[in-house]
Amino acid sequence: MNNQRRDTLKAGSGLGMLGLLAAAGFIKPELAHAAWNQAAFDAKNMDAAFGAFNAGKPAESAEVVITAPDIAENGAVVPVGVVSKLPKTEQIVILIEKNPNMVAATFTLPEGTVADVQTRVKMGQTSDVYAMVKADGKFYMAKKEVKVTLGGCGG
Repeated sequence: MNNQRRDTLKAGSGLGMLGLLAAAGFIKPELAHAAWNQAAFDAKNMDAAFGAFNAGKPAESAEVVITAPDIAENGAVVPVGVVSKLPKTEQIVILIEKNPNMVAATFTLPEGTVADVQTRVKMGQTSDVYAMVKADGKFYMAKKEVKVTLGGCGG
């Protein structure tokens, strides 16, 4: 007997029921949205972005390390990583100063998690990339300039 077929049918019918409930109005779209900090996404400068996280002016720390290319050939997919060696790291936020929305990513880390995150961000132009880390209730940061070439020509 092929149980894989049964499992597929069960999953499909469950998704179909979920879609039906959403269409009927029993499940509202706002219930599916994650909590987010709108003030941070609407910030027009770095001080406003830091303020939206109640960070004030984070102290620069050598314990926060950004890994990103010095020159990004394709601004649509720039790999960025942040490692925090600070004890009790609770949150990591990646901000890009010259993007329309400065907040590129936020990561909330459960206690005991290794503070090492990797992602890909979109950058419209050459800009400073900031990593803001909340550790033990205090905020720290690091920054790195990433140059974005136009059209990937390397110039």
